[in-house]
Parts: sequence; C-alpha cells; structure tokens
Amino acid sequence: MCRTGGGPEPAETGDEASTDAAFTALLEDSAEDLYESAPCGYLSTMMDGTIAKINTTLLEWLGLDREAVVGRKHFTDLLTIGGKLYHETHFAPLLRMQGELRGIALEMRRQGGGRLPVLVSAVVKHGTEGEPLLIRITVFDASDRRAYERELLRRREEAEQARAEADEARRQAEADRARLADALAVLQRSLVPDSLPAVPGLETAVHYHTASPDQLGGDFYDLFPVVGDRWVFFLGDVCGKGPEAASLTSLTRYTLRAAAHHDPDPASALATLNAVLHERYTGDGNPRYCTCIVGIIEPVGEHGRTVVRLASGGHPPALVLRSDGRAEYLPTPGGLLIGVVPGAPIGTAETVLGPGDTVVLYTDGLTEARTGPGRDDLYGEDALHAFATDHAPGAPHEVITALTGLLESFGDGLDDDTALLALGVPAVPSSTGTVTSHT
Repeated sequence: MCRTGGGPEPAETGDEASTDAAFTALLEDSAEDLYESAPCGYLSTMMDGTIAKINTTLLEWLGLDREAVVGRKHFTDLLTIGGKLYHETHFAPLLRMQGELRGIALEMRRQGGGRLPVLVSAVVKHGTEGEPLLIRITVFDASDRRAYERELLRRREEAEQARAEADEARRQAEADRARLADALAVLQRSLVPDSLPAVPGLETAVHYHTASPDQLGGDFYDLFPVVGDRWVFFLGDVCGKGPEAASLTSLTRYTLRAAAHHDPDPASALATLNAVLHERYTGDGNPRYCTCIVGIIEPVGEHGRTVVRLASGGHPPALVLRSDGRAEYLPTPGGLLIGVVPGAPIGTAETVLGPGDTVVLYTDGLTEARTGPGRDDLYGEDALHAFATDHAPGAPHEVITALTGLLESFGDGLDDDTALLALGVPAVPSSTGTVTSHT
C-alpha cells in the first residue's frame, strides 16, 4: 500500500506491534475473568451477611476454598475477633443507615491463623422498589498501611481541634450550661447504683471511669437478687453521649431489671430489651442501640461452686480468672447489637466458678484505649488477656484495683467511659460471706 506521494507506508515498529497485541488481549478479557483475577477482593452477601459470591483473589489471600465459603459462611466469619466486634458495633449499623461505607480498616483471618489487614468498602444494592437486596463489598490488601494510619491520626487531631473549638463556643453560653449541668448531675446519679449489694458466698467489686465530667456517660451496670438464691447482674454501653444517651441508659437499665424479675433467664431479659428499644426508637428514623451482657449466678453443690450463665448482645466477651493461674475469655458468639433489628440473635455461654475463680465484665473503653507514642494503637483483647493472666488468680477487689491502675496508665489515651464489674468465689470462705468494693 502506498502513501499519497507514491512512497511505501513505513513498516510497523516492534513497540507498536507489542502495544497493539496487549490492547487486543485486554479487549478479549471476559467480565468474569476481570472479576475473578482483579487485584483486589470482591464478594457479595445477602442482607444477613451470608456470602453469595466471592472472587478468586480474596479466596487466595485467605487460603479458602470456594465450596467452603459460598452459602456456608457469613462475612463476619472471615474477620478476626476484633474485626467482628467493630463490624457489629460500627460497620453494620452505619451501613444500614447510610447504604454505603468506604475505606473501613478491618482485619481478616487467614487459613492457619494469620491476619490480613484490609480496607473495606461496601454498598447496599437496592431493588426497583427501593428494597435492599444484597451487599457488595470490595477488599483491598492494607498490609502496608502506615501512611493511611498517619492520615487517620491527622484527621483525628483535626476532629479533636474541632471539638475543642466547639467546647470554647459552649463555654460562652455559661448561663445555659449552668442550668444544664444541674440537670445532668441529678440524671447521672440515677444511671448506676450507689453501691453493690452484699451477695452471700461471693465477693464483688466495681469501678466506673467517666471520660468527661461535662458529659453524661453511656456505660451502665447493676447487681440484684431474683427468685430464690439467684442473683442477676448486667453491664453494657449505649450509643452516643449526653442527655439522649442518658435517657437510653435509664430505659435500658430499668427495662432489664423488670425483665429479669419477670423471667431471670439472661437471654430472655435481653430479648425483651431488644424489643423495647427497637419499638421505641426505630420507628422515628433515629435508631438507638446498645451492647450489653447479662448474667445470672446460682450456687450449686458444696464448696462454693457457682454456675454463671451469660447472654450477650454485641458486647466484648467476659474474662474468667481461674484459681490455677489461667485466664480465659468466655465468648458469646453470634449476638448482635441490642435494639437494631427485631428478633436479633443473642449469644449465650455458661461456666462454673470454683473457689478462687473470678469473672470480669468490662466495656470497650478498656480495650479501645489508645496506646503507643503516637496514641495510634488500640490496647486490644490480646493485651487484656495477657494482663489478666499476669494477675491470676485474683479476688474481685484485687483484679479491679489492678485494672484501675491500668486505666490510669493510659493517660489521655483513655478517651471513653469505662465500666468494670468483677464477681468471684472466695478462695477461703470469709466470716461475712462477701466483700464489696465500689469506686
């Protein structure tokens, strides 16, 4: 073929031929191949979290087989314990309210016990009538995410600066704040008991740390007798702070008390609370929720042995310090936040406390305390387990004293309210039958 001037066309160079071949190969890629071999993980789940589709990239990252995942596992089954807790308390509620989330940091479990730090984005797909159909999730490998963490720290400092400026603005309205402070002081005193009652054959101890004297806390706890020689206890954390959180805390505490007196089964009490919160708050488009763990104590046999049955809705697992020096979590898997959905599943567990054994409940202010030189790491459940092992065995007041010292050591890294409650069987029966510590 000739050009207009009669000369021959220049021969196609090797680089141009290579580029054309690569472009042609790209056009021949199928959509399915692009999905399966993408440089990031993709999966789709039903609204209850059941995995309906997952690409080869994510399966290879986690070392899983497709047949063992699709239709058999939930998205939360792929997460670490900390990832599950964050999913239940933050990720899932925000996704339901907003319809999409972007760049959320989580950790996924690799086959064999390894962990994979990831950044997750999710979006809810809706039908033609606006009904939610499924959740599409994109997963990016974030093993090298220090730059991302520094960005998070910078944004946190900006948020703290914004909060400081807001505090300054509030201080200018001194007259209004004075009237509000009086009301808050009265309300705060009604949210937790003045002291714990004496429980025959048991030692108890409690500690409540308030992050800010200017705001009502959202943590709560209680201990009271029910039918026979059984005692019910609970501890939890409501969403938010301030007067709305205080109102929710008050409703939660007295609902649990009434429900436990009617039916002392922990799961039944939590189910009643879930129904009350969902009916009260969801209808007005402003859902309110809480995490909570409820237990019942019942002496069995001789030598002080006591059965403890627990039920949990999205709350961190209880920690048991054994008389032989072991410390172990008592997980209550499957429980969802209380008040988010009707008929939410509730995780249950049971253990027996012998002489010298102590069970400890806590709110996430403890495990989410900021540590490290830059205050950019979370204390976490692993560190708490190691701390408990170092202090086992320990009587309730000894354990609470140690944990109080731990909270103080966090300094300004402890930026959330924290409640601690410990109950244990004395190693040696005391003359009074009970020791109670309340700080």
